[in-house]
Amino acid sequence: MSYGVPAPDAGGQAAPVCPRHPDRISYVRCQRCGRPACPECQRPAAVGFQCVDCVREQAANAPVHRNAFGGVVRGGTCVVTYTLMGICGVLFLLQLVLPGVTNAFIYAPVFTAGVEGVVPAEPWRMLTAAFLHSPTSYLHIAFNMYALFILGKVLEPALGRARFLALYLISALGGSVGVLLLSGSPGQGVVGASGAVFGLFGALFIVQRKRGGDVRQIVVLIAINAALGFFVPSIAWQAHLGGLVAGAACAAVIAYVPRGPRQAQLQWLGLGAVVVLLVLLTLLGVSLLPF
Repeated sequence: MSYGVPAPDAGGQAAPVCPRHPDRISYVRCQRCGRPACPECQRPAAVGFQCVDCVREQAANAPVHRNAFGGVVRGGTCVVTYTLMGICGVLFLLQLVLPGVTNAFIYAPVFTAGVEGVVPAEPWRMLTAAFLHSPTSYLHIAFNMYALFILGKVLEPALGRARFLALYLISALGGSVGVLLLSGSPGQGVVGASGAVFGLFGALFIVQRKRGGDVRQIVVLIAINAALGFFVPSIAWQAHLGGLVAGAACAAVIAYVPRGPRQAQLQWLGLGAVVVLLVLLTLLGVSLLPF
């Protein structure tokens, strides 16, 4: 018998082989399609086994359940929240051992030397800075990651992974736009996820209002954290305000679009409109910079 050719059974017939692995004999058949399935391709079913192809086909054809905001109802881990926290954590460690990381991704409307503007030359810094934190303050990243964890556990399941990620990134961009438009020191570098976190605060307020929940505690938290920006010199209140407004705008788009077959399309169009508005405000702010 040559290698890879199944041996005949006692009746002289070719032994059944797994369609995905023709060199493997299998007398166990899929309960759904009836084809042989080797141990690697078997998946437990309510009765017996099913092959991996049938399991995937069933999963693809299974109905998708969505909540009131259009997000896919999922159980388990908040993947986006933990991924964002992980990225911030890894970059913070890199900042501690490689000082050049901070300089490569920090955001400032104008370089301190005033030679070249960061915004027109390297606009991606408006987002990358939101994943950095002050390497001299463990409290800075600790507070932001704790807030991201608490808010993400509520908002990611409510909005869905894609919408939550868009909300976070647009809020981060809004925070940078706030610094661009409102900062009296355009050469001052800014880092931190505070703008994005405040966007999540604003989104939680909108979501709770839409659900008819009590928003008084949220207002108090926003007020306390916003006030810190005016009393602590190292905190950029401009980023907090910009992120808060952008996050609330994104959440309003997601929450108040009518449910129906075009809900998702209208939501993404609305989020796109928020991004366009932030880009226009960025261009306006750049035109006013003292180059």
